[in-house]
Amino acid sequence: MPPAAEAKRHELGPAAAWVGFAAMSVGMFMAILDIQIVATALPTIGDALAIARQRISWIQTAYLVAEVIAIPLTGLLIRALGMRRLFVISIVVFTVASIGCAFSGGFASLIGWRIIQGFAGGVLIPTVFSAVFLLFPVERQGLATMIAGVLAVLAPTVGPIVGGWITSTYSWRWLFLINVTPGVVTAIVVTLFAPRAPLRWREGRSLDILALILLALALATLEIGLKEAPSRGWSSPLVLGLLALALASAAACGKRLWQARAPIVDLRTFLDRRFAIGCLLSFVLGIGLYGSVYMMPVFLGYVRGHDAVQIGIVMLVTGCCQLAAAPVAVVLEQRLDARWLTAFGFALFAIGLGLSAAATPQTDFAGMFWPQVLRGAAIMFCLLPPTRLALGHLADHHVPDASGLFNLMRNLGGAIGLALIDTVIYGRVHTHAAEIARRLAAGDVAMARFVGIPMDLFLNRPPGPPDDATREFLRPLVDKAAMTQSIDEAWALVALLTAAVLISVPFARSGRRES
Repeated sequence: MPPAAEAKRHELGPAAAWVGFAAMSVGMFMAILDIQIVATALPTIGDALAIARQRISWIQTAYLVAEVIAIPLTGLLIRALGMRRLFVISIVVFTVASIGCAFSGGFASLIGWRIIQGFAGGVLIPTVFSAVFLLFPVERQGLATMIAGVLAVLAPTVGPIVGGWITSTYSWRWLFLINVTPGVVTAIVVTLFAPRAPLRWREGRSLDILALILLALALATLEIGLKEAPSRGWSSPLVLGLLALALASAAACGKRLWQARAPIVDLRTFLDRRFAIGCLLSFVLGIGLYGSVYMMPVFLGYVRGHDAVQIGIVMLVTGCCQLAAAPVAVVLEQRLDARWLTAFGFALFAIGLGLSAAATPQTDFAGMFWPQVLRGAAIMFCLLPPTRLALGHLADHHVPDASGLFNLMRNLGGAIGLALIDTVIYGRVHTHAAEIARRLAAGDVAMARFVGIPMDLFLNRPPGPPDDATREFLRPLVDKAAMTQSIDEAWALVALLTAAVLISVPFARSGRRES
């Protein structure tokens, strides 16, 4: 009997189901928020624990690698342990690991706890999205998806301001300790209100250890390879070796999973056209969602010189628009074809991304307002209808594996998108700086305005090359202008990819739910 049959929606009162699901969503929110708030304090943590600068990024990488390995395994774990038991174990482990991170005394112990924390956090996300379709009837799934979706996309938005405030007001250890109270409360509430299911140890006894190792190896090497590619170069031996190992491991794992009678992850779900297109949409949404949350702080921090709290205030516009648009998305999702809503959402999201590609070094809150409004309003239309498109028609016993794969695609899109964005930004910045210097030397007034040079100073400059004092004055302005142009190109790339995926939407035909 599949896990959904165990849950037996009619045995669980509607109020209890919503209470349990709300608690699960809070746990998921804490796991996603943890990534963002820790990112704001990496330099502070590095200084406190005497971690070398070139090793600081591993505090995040360790979490993300463990998370991306855990996500596709969630289906197997739900089948073996049951949804309620798995979620409670995961949130307890996440909470304990958070305490371990808070009291770490060095690099090695912190990385160890981050790996445990990341694996537990990775399980929470697809479990919540599985619960949408396992706990609620069709007419309530839109509202449940909205709740989970709002929290999933709101966490990266509010993360910078929360992380900056905690770090400046208290200490970096509280970035982890804030997980303790919500973790304990969530574990208790889910234990009391989520549906119970028996253990199924036979799922564990049939575990394909080799496939599990190959899957973990493929995802870990891909994640690390993508992390190293922008700084080392895509053609560096280390990056090529990691990506080749990821490809070989993925191919061997895919073949083994495809031929297995009881695979740890059921790849045959990709034969369903609606699910496959839903995963493609999730992948591209990951590029745009994680990319926009990354590029805005880079611009505001490096070009505009804002601190974490100021950056968070600017980015709150996106979060507020997400909340405002969510009820509208739920109502429309229940009345209109998911394909039309998906096309509307991705088109609006692409426009919002494209408008950000017109930034100048002087762009700030006002210039970022309307692009954020469009993206914030679009995000729920990019999440709710594609989720229903991918998972809403599947039989209950297919939902856990499918939910894991669907969420994995969004994370992989984010990882690949960030690697491409960093490659564009840091690969193009020197070219732009040289071109800006050439145009300024030629007396280009438009470029001088773009860079932010006072017009009286530029128009009345003495003939010949600038002196040392002038060079020192111009250097930071040119650097920021070059960075702005590189970031604009990255925005344009992400907007183009988001618009391009619209081609796939008409092919996701409507269909009846599997029995």
